[in-house]
Amino acid sequence: MYNFKKGNSIKLFIILLIITNLFSDVYPIFTKEELLIIGKKNYITKNRIIDYKKSLKRMQNKSDNYKLQRTNFYFNQFLPEYDQVMQQEEDFWSTPKEFLTNGYGDCEDYVIIKYFSLLSLGFDEHKLFLTVVKEKFQGSSHMVLSYFEKENQSPKILDNLSIKVLSLERRVDLEA
Repeated sequence: MYNFKKGNSIKLFIILLIITNLFSDVYPIFTKEELLIIGKKNYITKNRIIDYKKSLKRMQNKSDNYKLQRTNFYFNQFLPEYDQVMQQEEDFWSTPKEFLTNGYGDCEDYVIIKYFSLLSLGFDEHKLFLTVVKEKFQGSSHMVLSYFEKENQSPKILDNLSIKVLSLERRVDLEA
């Protein structure tokens, strides 16, 4: 398997297990009753949620590569916003429901909704990993979603900083 730093890999695996257990009941994300309430308050949010569900349905019978590219592109159209601005907290991780309701998030929020969207599209959870990398140009930590298509291969990276899904080795802006 691709060699990530061992300390980060173990921590992220534990975090992934916790997140999977916490959010395992998020699909379907919204009930009809919730959509009715949301629709009365905010049509833009309701339309965003309906569009998301339709997009997942359109991707259902496509190739894995298409699903990866389309999922990454779809969510990268949402606005980025740092936790300090949105939540007045330093590190808040939004559920997929919160991300769709708000319509924005930071790198962790993008990774979480992409992860659960790909699970709902039939991806194997053992091939998807929340991964902390270093963004070389700013020198800061950044979270991406890694998809290990095959063992001993560089993972494909879904990232809110790139519209393309590329292997980690091709991402010159990131360092594991």
